[in-house]
Parts: sequence; structure tokens; C-alpha cells
Amino acid sequence: MHVQVQKWGNSLAIRIPKSFARETKIEQGTVVDLSTIDGQLVAKPIDEYEYSLDELLAGVTEENLHAEFDTGDAVGQEIL
Repeated sequence: MHVQVQKWGNSLAIRIPKSFARETKIEQGTVVDLSTIDGQLVAKPIDEYEYSLDELLAGVTEENLHAEFDTGDAVGQEIL
């Protein structure tokens, strides 16, 4: 299938046909690994996004910050 590369801001973009998106399980918001292999452009969906510590901590707010809680007495090697 041939698709045309188009300008998108300062970048270039291609549209992914619906049949390709369905087959590769790509939908709006899917993160892909974009690379080149022997001069070929390859876009591979990332199954599980790996969050950085900075991204996770950016989601902490006063509203969702919980207090510490007691999990019981220490057992095993925890008391060393």
C-alpha cells in the first residue's frame, strides 16, 4: 500500500491505514518505537510503557498523597 508523507509542523507524518492499525493493535495514543533498519523506517508498538521516576513523581499531589500506615510487626530478617 502506498501512502503519502505530509508535513506536520516542522516534522513529517504518515497516516496509518485502519487495517494496518487494527492488525498491529495501534490506536490513538499508542506509543511506538520508531527506528531505521538498513534504510527502512520501522514503527513498532511498545507493549508496556516504562515510566521514569520523574514521570511517576509528577503525578503525586496533595490530594492523592496518603499517610503512612502500619503493616504489623517485623518478621524474619527485617529486624536486623
